Amino acid sequence: MVSARASLPVAVIGAGPVGLAAAAHLVERGLSYIVLEAGDQVAAHVSAWSHMRLFSPWVYNTDPAAVRLLAATGWQAPIPEELPTAAELVEQYLAPLAAHPAISPRIRYGATVTSVRRRGLDRTKTRGREEAPFVLRYATSGGEREVLARAVIDASGTYGTPNPLGADGVAALGEVELADRIAYGIPDILGADRDRYTGCRVVVVGSGHSAMHAIFDLAELRRVAPRTATDWAIRRDTGGALFGGGSADGLPARGGIGTRTRALVAAGIVSLRTGFATAAVRRVSGGIALSDGDQEIGPYDEAIVATGFRPDLSMLGEVRLELDPALESPVRLAPLIDPNFHSCGSVPPHGHRELAHPEANLYLVGAKSYGRAPTFIMRTGYEQVRSVAAALAGDVASAERVELVLPETGVCSSGERGAGEGCCGAGTAGARGEPLSLLGPAIGRGRGDLTLTIPVTMPQPAPSSEVASCGCGSTCCDGDPAHRPVTVATASRCCDDACCRG
Repeated sequence: MVSARASLPVAVIGAGPVGLAAAAHLVERGLSYIVLEAGDQVAAHVSAWSHMRLFSPWVYNTDPAAVRLLAATGWQAPIPEELPTAAELVEQYLAPLAAHPAISPRIRYGATVTSVRRRGLDRTKTRGREEAPFVLRYATSGGEREVLARAVIDASGTYGTPNPLGADGVAALGEVELADRIAYGIPDILGADRDRYTGCRVVVVGSGHSAMHAIFDLAELRRVAPRTATDWAIRRDTGGALFGGGSADGLPARGGIGTRTRALVAAGIVSLRTGFATAAVRRVSGGIALSDGDQEIGPYDEAIVATGFRPDLSMLGEVRLELDPALESPVRLAPLIDPNFHSCGSVPPHGHRELAHPEANLYLVGAKSYGRAPTFIMRTGYEQVRSVAAALAGDVASAERVELVLPETGVCSSGERGAGEGCCGAGTAGARGEPLSLLGPAIGRGRGDLTLTIPVTMPQPAPSSEVASCGCGSTCCDGDPAHRPVTVATASRCCDDACCRG
């Protein structure tokens, strides 16, 4: 039974940046695998905000193993210091990676995983559990299918499950009924969704970068459609820590977000409403209105909800998970990322051990591994799957070894914020001149209406896939996890409730 199970593939759920990086590492390890992708194309979640530009340059948004595979095909690497849009990330990196001959035949598109279980065993059965293969059931346009796997790497992300408008974690009263008036995440206000918002009264809910992007675009739309009006509702009682480090930020593209937002509020172009925790939304004469139980604001034509994301765990109901009760992240990882205590993050390097569950050979990686914590970064996901692939290959030494050189940031606001809200302070670049490694939209857009560059001394490409970078929402502390040696140069800080979701 053991040898039969060992001959089965590793199942990777999701063909986004981290899922494809997992595939690349499995290829290098010589392990058989399949990738099940719910969308009809690679990186469907990233494509959902294709109009936005990332904070960090190309060199920080590609996985070393993936780059090695692509380089062997004659792939033309992008200019390392340029900041790609999400569309460019897909077109110039993720799509070529998915088309690689060692990866393309292994991807099944339009395959929505609906359940993961052990063959012949429900969650209560223990005897023979580790020897039993996993069974993944997935839905396709042609019906349901199943596949057996020796291990499961769930890189399905969280972008498909945004947090609701309701401030207490569930949909606000009336939110479901008024879904046609509510958008989640980062709508393309100046592009595909322009007609929806032109000349409208809009309320933006959320205090992270995604909310600020919506505000910027609505302000731009107001220049050509003066009747466009924007209210900004946040839960915190003060906006003091809201605008970040400004010119002190090591990434001008990120620091500029807070600076420009502050200017829009100061100029009265955006009306900021603090201390507003949405409890209900209802239809009123002329539109919709939001209420926190004490006051009602509106009417509005549209609401944009940019309050972060959460994992969808429904497919994992019959496997044994060990999740933090608050964050829904692996329990060993939760203390390192809990935003209740680490508003700027305190995320030392981590790998397969921190991601492990009682269900052997099952790993949640990428944004999904962070549960509801807002501090995931791309490079963290790449390091996670490198470690997991090494562990599955039996290379314990490599799986345990994490070498992470971090940039210095220096400044981090620590004002009032709740769980699920990050901080946005940063400072100067680190000893190697490296900016933070972020996956998320920056202040600029693909249309060139705003140009911000990042002064950076480009490091030489790391000779090993075990070298990573760190940033958005993370503080990598000088203390080393006891079970593995770590190289940590200094501390890194930043922030957001949505900017790093892929």
